[in-house]
Amino acid sequence: MRNSIDGLMALVRTAWGEDVYSGHLFVFVSRKGDRVKILTFSRGGFVLYYKRLETGRFRLPPVDADAQAVQLDATQLAMLLDGIDVARVERPRAWTPTGQPSAEVTSQK
Repeated sequence: MRNSIDGLMALVRTAWGEDVYSGHLFVFVSRKGDRVKILTFSRGGFVLYYKRLETGRFRLPPVDADAQAVQLDATQLAMLLDGIDVARVERPRAWTPTGQPSAEVTSQK
């Protein structure tokens, strides 16, 4: 968690091969899981968001052991930053118009 904007930019470019100017949010979590940094590019400049929990840890979604990155949607990121365990939350079934077949998603436990 010692890296600032330039160090995190280099990590995103070299280790992940991502475009730092894409507007995506790049989230970095400390080893202890109590700190998070978010790097993004917005309107001609970089924004670095930093949050440290006084107690507890951020609840990360399940990640494969060999995975270097995980994609989260805005809701999942908001839950992560609020300390909600994303893995335990079940999304409601998506609404579909009457008479249309639903694209039902099943979860495996």
